[in-house]
Amino acid sequence: MILYGMIDSGNCYKPRLLMAKLGLGFTNVEVSSHTGDTRKADFVAKNPNAMVPLLEFDDGRRLAESNAILLYLAEGTRFLPADRYERGLAYQWLFFEQYSHEPYIAVRKALLTFPERARDATPERLAVTLERGNKALGVMNRHLENNAFFAGSALSVADIALYAYTHTAEQGGFQLDAYPAVAAWLGRVEADPGHVLIGWMG
Repeated sequence: MILYGMIDSGNCYKPRLLMAKLGLGFTNVEVSSHTGDTRKADFVAKNPNAMVPLLEFDDGRRLAESNAILLYLAEGTRFLPADRYERGLAYQWLFFEQYSHEPYIAVRKALLTFPERARDATPERLAVTLERGNKALGVMNRHLENNAFFAGSALSVADIALYAYTHTAEQGGFQLDAYPAVAAWLGRVEADPGHVLIGWMG
């Protein structure tokens, strides 16, 4: 398999982390939006949405969207709950991550750390992303006060998806010590066998 992605992207880290835990071999190909690589014709031919990550299989088929890739890779493994309700919870938190979490926590970090995004870092945008990112962390914290993980009693794709941008949230100005249950959960995710850091490329 070939994984097209960016080393500093949380969305691209998600499949790398899961593949590490599953012991799946892959070739990592860096395709950076910072340099315009994702908008070049050869990559757009692979993914018309011009975004990473993109997973290419040995037979030439391709799959985009980080959480779709997680679900595909997790099929039949411990990372996708067998129980129907717990599997539904995993889907719930995957949608939460993309709709209520990533657009604020990941985007605020990008606004503050990527030079090409600096022009978009208006006071209004920073205030909105801070407010809504803190709301998402609060929702997570309340859930984790009574649950070890997000979908049942074991780590799943929901935890991997939410971990990717939460563990670097402080780079976007979020104070994780204000969310002790989230901080404790980060430790549980990192203690799970096969954990690798965001810079790992296989």
